[in-house]
Amino acid sequence: MIVYRAVGKYTGDQLDRWWSQADRDRVLTVLVGAASRHQVVRTSLPEAYRRHAGFSLPPRMGGVVIAERHAASGTEHARMLRKQDAGCEFFVSQVCYDLDHTRNMLSDNTHGCRDQGLDPKPVVLTLAPCGSVKTLEFMTWLGIEVPRRLQAEITRGDPLAASYEQCLLNARALIAYCRRLGLPFGINVESLTNRKLEIDASIDLVREIRGLLG
Repeated sequence: MIVYRAVGKYTGDQLDRWWSQADRDRVLTVLVGAASRHQVVRTSLPEAYRRHAGFSLPPRMGGVVIAERHAASGTEHARMLRKQDAGCEFFVSQVCYDLDHTRNMLSDNTHGCRDQGLDPKPVVLTLAPCGSVKTLEFMTWLGIEVPRRLQAEITRGDPLAASYEQCLLNARALIAYCRRLGLPFGINVESLTNRKLEIDASIDLVREIRGLLG
């Protein structure tokens, strides 16, 4: 089980209590920082990392990676290295729709680690079907970049069929690419809404990807 913690909501003592009580054999955690520089925070992400490192057996910790952020700045792999140094044992990506953004990030991270004599940590790549224009708008608000071609298909055609096909194509491409890189990886499938149509599509996608993973 992965538990996401927006650390800015908690005091350091509250985080310490949770880490001391969490079952390390059952719980993984991903720590998330402030959504914007204007948000009032009670504990910063670097401080949360330091506190986590102070425990002898805290829950294993991961970090979030965003391919779109790497496309804009080219520095997401450096951020991943800093998080790895701070104790992150795995990474979970934002929903992947743009293959080039995702592969560039994975490549830069993998080669950046090896250039420093480090083994890259596992990356869990997230996929999610989009069943409506409203879901597409929500994805855009989250910062997920959907190629214009696919946006047009979602807006004017059968959104679920178009996005499901793209998710499956992305899964095949990313699995092959990670294997070629020698990068440890996993696939996470989500439904971004509580709509039954999208939840059912996510379950179907899990079954198909499980077959691809062999």
